[in-house]
Amino acid sequence: MSDRKEFRDLASSAEAREAVESLDLAPDPETVPLREARSRVLAERVDADLDVPGFDRAAMDGYAVRARDTFGADEADPAVLDRVGAVHAGAEPDVTVEPGTCAEISTGAVMPDGADAVVMVERTSEVDGSEGAGGGGDEDGDATEIEVRSSVTPGEHVMVAGADIAAGSRALGPGTELTPREIGLLSALGVDEVPVRGRPTVGIVSTGDELVRPGGDLHSERGQIYDVNSYTVAAGVEEAGGEPRLYPHVGDDYDELERVLVDASEECDLVLSSGSTSASAVDVVYRVIEERGDLLLHGVALKPGKPMLVGTVGDAAYVGLPGYPVSALTIFRTFVAPAVRDAAGKPDPQTASVDAEMAVRERYSEGRMRLLPVGLVEDGDGGTLAYPVDKGSGATTSLVDADGVVAVDPDTEYLAAGEPVTVDLFSPDVRPPELFGVGEDDPALSRLLDRLPRPRYLPVGSREATRRLRDGVPDVAVTAGPVGDDLDADPLGGWRRDWGLVVPADNPDDVDGFAALVDRDLRFVNRDSGSGLRASLRDHVADLAADRGVSRQELTDAVDGYDFTVRAHESPARSVLDGDADAGLGLRATADRLGLGFVPLGTQAVRVHGNPDRLGKPGVAALRDELDATDDVLRDLAGYAPLTDE
Repeated sequence: MSDRKEFRDLASSAEAREAVESLDLAPDPETVPLREARSRVLAERVDADLDVPGFDRAAMDGYAVRARDTFGADEADPAVLDRVGAVHAGAEPDVTVEPGTCAEISTGAVMPDGADAVVMVERTSEVDGSEGAGGGGDEDGDATEIEVRSSVTPGEHVMVAGADIAAGSRALGPGTELTPREIGLLSALGVDEVPVRGRPTVGIVSTGDELVRPGGDLHSERGQIYDVNSYTVAAGVEEAGGEPRLYPHVGDDYDELERVLVDASEECDLVLSSGSTSASAVDVVYRVIEERGDLLLHGVALKPGKPMLVGTVGDAAYVGLPGYPVSALTIFRTFVAPAVRDAAGKPDPQTASVDAEMAVRERYSEGRMRLLPVGLVEDGDGGTLAYPVDKGSGATTSLVDADGVVAVDPDTEYLAAGEPVTVDLFSPDVRPPELFGVGEDDPALSRLLDRLPRPRYLPVGSREATRRLRDGVPDVAVTAGPVGDDLDADPLGGWRRDWGLVVPADNPDDVDGFAALVDRDLRFVNRDSGSGLRASLRDHVADLAADRGVSRQELTDAVDGYDFTVRAHESPARSVLDGDADAGLGLRATADRLGLGFVPLGTQAVRVHGNPDRLGKPGVAALRDELDATDDVLRDLAGYAPLTDE
């Protein structure tokens, strides 16, 4: 019995976990075709290279109009417009909407030149008295005059270019698992291959003279049993994000076992064996590991699963699992699966549904069953909150930003803040992000988010960010420009950025300020009213109006395009780059990156505000650390500087 190997001092579960975590089994990143990317994990950020949609499109059937032609129209006093033609989805418009005219338009069709809004078909009728433009009128649409019984505002019922996601926006960040939802977004962006984390290759070797692979001839009289562990562990490896590779099972022969384990170590990132790990005279795996690699651990104080090996064989990581299937699977799920997931960049799994509380009040009274998309966030006490995520059925980003759905009964008028709900998750692997932020779209912020583990950030603009922070929903809110003084938040950091007018390279129109847009016939692209850039521009225009002794409204009315806005910070510059505008509201950094000209109008502070109840969350602490060391990020962005005391 001199060759019998006794267990060393049993390791604790924490020590066993540390031993497994110390192994290097992460493969190099790779690039895969989009069709093969499901369940893979992004290795780096993917930005949108184009607007989605790539054109201004009608959000419903009706008539494309100039909004100002409908002002004041109602049932008693409709506006009468000349119908100049029709535009259908998938066709290039061949009409122009001049003052006093309209064009019939289908859902999804390109907005014709001159039109800036759509009147839904139900609010129109033909002057000749037929049943309506959409029901009972002439099939060929020969009516030349259309009554409009409702006024619309610029942009109403129009999904503008980039409304779903805008060129230059941060579409998906590193560490994002690619489910069908993310693949849908990448498809919409025209991406055909993606950089992903490599999947660790895991060699699986079952040992024992008594084992027979399923499908083979079993001789029970010899004490043979079917090999359960090979397929069970392989399924676990695949579920955890690894690529299993089965090797022939081997008996308790040192030379044969050594050959198979060495072969597996040369072809795989991790080698798993099951069986032959206990301290009997015939169990030889530990001797192979000691002689051909490094044995870090032998035995763990855990039931089931006491016999366990951790070490290396050649350049590969190695873990020896117990032979009994229950023990083997327990050890695998407890210690090995997390390491495989970490190497593959996969999140820890959760159940298919979670209990949560509504973060805010959500009204609903349409009398139909509703599947409300929600995102999840942990509050300061570790509880789970669900907040509504709904940007419309045409927006693929709604799917990416949501974690699951809450089924709302038809008779429910509203869900109250704090009301318990059950969230049906899109995937059992879903869990709340470690950091949830909302606010201004900013290039420096995107770079900081890349450095954090599993953040989620919704670029809702500064105004909406302050509202959501007051409601207590996000962990942090990011604002730019003027912000009210009543915001109850902790300052985490920030920076300054130059803002102004982005113009074509070399500034061919000699734009020297906003006054040039007021005084000359130049086309301008503005940001939405909730953005910090728009707020700073509003104050700038107010100062100009005061200098001229006129109202701010008089100045903005004189600017072509002031009221027709876009949502993302780079969209106005993209319009200038494409020749669709003479100037756009934007950042010096954007102009510099796109090779455009820039007319400065000022600098604005970008501030990161912390939810006072969430300052103890690890994700918030990690963001604070990154904000304390932003010099390298700001140095690479034109017009950016640290935020100094004012």
